[in-house]
Amino acid sequence: MTLERETLEVDVLIVGGGPAGLSAALHLVRLQKSIGGDPLAIAVLEKSRDSGSHMLSGAVLDPTALGDLLPDFKSRGAPLGPVVHDDRVVFLTEQRAIRFPFTPPPLKNDGCYLISLNQFVRWLAGQAETEGVDVFNGFAGTEVLYEDDRIVGVRTGDRGIDRRGVRKRTFEPGVDIRAVVTIFADGVRGNLTKTVLRRLRLDAGSQPQTYALGIKELWEVPVGRLAPGTVMHTFGYPLRFEEFGGGFVYALAPDRLSVGLVTGLDYQDPLFDPHAAFQRLKRHPMLAGLLAEGQLIRYGAKALPEGGWHALPRAYTDGGLIVGDAAGFVNSLRLKGIHLAMRTGMYAAEVALDAVRTGDPSASRLQAFQALVDGGPVRSELYPVRNVHQSFAHGLIAGLTYTGLSLLTRGWWFRDPMPSHPGHERMKTIAAYYGPDGPVRDSRAVSIDRKLTFDRLTNVHFSGTRHEEDQPGHLRVQDLDICRTRCREDYGNPCIRFCPANVYEMIEAGDGPRLQINASNCVHCKTCDIIDPYQIIDWVPPEGGGGPRYDGM
Repeated sequence: MTLERETLEVDVLIVGGGPAGLSAALHLVRLQKSIGGDPLAIAVLEKSRDSGSHMLSGAVLDPTALGDLLPDFKSRGAPLGPVVHDDRVVFLTEQRAIRFPFTPPPLKNDGCYLISLNQFVRWLAGQAETEGVDVFNGFAGTEVLYEDDRIVGVRTGDRGIDRRGVRKRTFEPGVDIRAVVTIFADGVRGNLTKTVLRRLRLDAGSQPQTYALGIKELWEVPVGRLAPGTVMHTFGYPLRFEEFGGGFVYALAPDRLSVGLVTGLDYQDPLFDPHAAFQRLKRHPMLAGLLAEGQLIRYGAKALPEGGWHALPRAYTDGGLIVGDAAGFVNSLRLKGIHLAMRTGMYAAEVALDAVRTGDPSASRLQAFQALVDGGPVRSELYPVRNVHQSFAHGLIAGLTYTGLSLLTRGWWFRDPMPSHPGHERMKTIAAYYGPDGPVRDSRAVSIDRKLTFDRLTNVHFSGTRHEEDQPGHLRVQDLDICRTRCREDYGNPCIRFCPANVYEMIEAGDGPRLQINASNCVHCKTCDIIDPYQIIDWVPPEGGGGPRYDGM
């Protein structure tokens, strides 16, 4: 029996209420008002219960796109923190901190602001709603609607289904939202974007996207540890030379520090644990000194795209556009993507408006988006750093050497593009990585004191994560037998280590070990969907509104 669903017709549907999606909505409505005529019907779908609740970043904001979107952003009360005035780059050994005598140009943040991304997005949503945009919080898009291969909208998730798949008395079917143009701004490894890429093969001519995992804590510390506006980036310890990534400390206020570690999700060691590495970072004398007598306020984790220019898919198709992190518009050398998300959202708005006005949402019309990307600051920023992440596949020294030379060659190298492989393919088996004798006892294990270092469950508590318990699991493992057999033997079940939220546990049952999925812990970082070596984990949205509730992050 076919389920009867409500249908909503709009001109432009934007999936995702982050910087890219809200910039698209805001720019679109303001463009339309400047031209005149009938107002457009614009809808933004956002899976979090409140605008900004799922937003997480460092974050250092390059304000160039914001200035173009809203030139009067200061008088509008944009929640910006201090202007960056002190950039530091520090190499860490286990006990020492060696500060670079100069800051490499890509890491200079002159004129940039330190911000809380979730507060910034909450404000941006308010600006859009004031202009007449409908922002639907707590509604997750779960299926793309097609006519042949033309995108015509999105279906939202059903509500009120229990964990066995049975409809409860509160059941409400999802809504079909049909649009002339659908803009996918559903973030890194977006659940809808990945299905569009797969079905329409929009990434067929691109390198595979690679990712990193950012783990962050917000701390309250005694006044005076670092002056507000100080930005510190670290590399080296606790990561080995074969692992991509680094740490950061941002002074948001006299008593507030943002501390985190970004690790590439293309590491080879199947026993590597990003969360444990972050705890080791805080044990370093420099970090421990900054955090002494302080207290943890918030915790969160999020993946980010690192593949660069060569990993960008074709971001337009019949009826659809892909923007921001969903497409991979991040500068991994500058460690920034918010301004690129906003810029590409604005480009999508301009192209979508033209498509609606002409009644032509074909790919040939929407490819004007690519022309805007190629002809503006997005390409001029991303193309010179197109091989940066790829160069670190050969280790820290090779990566730093190439990165330094690339500043002179504007990214040119003898092999261009440099080879790239999906991160999950780089993970080795325990036997291949450690040899026939296997791993020795981990001498780098970190003690947990719940003052400076924390276990995953304690950290999850500080993320504000909440989910409806009685609902179908949103972490779908295609073959649980692989978890208890091949994956356990070959990789030692890496999901119990790469997940920063204790979602995955191997527990002993009467018939042997089995995987237990604690879905209510999930902070929506997407790491499992990305780096699972068998690619059998599929992250889909839980019932609308569930997930972390970041505040100040």
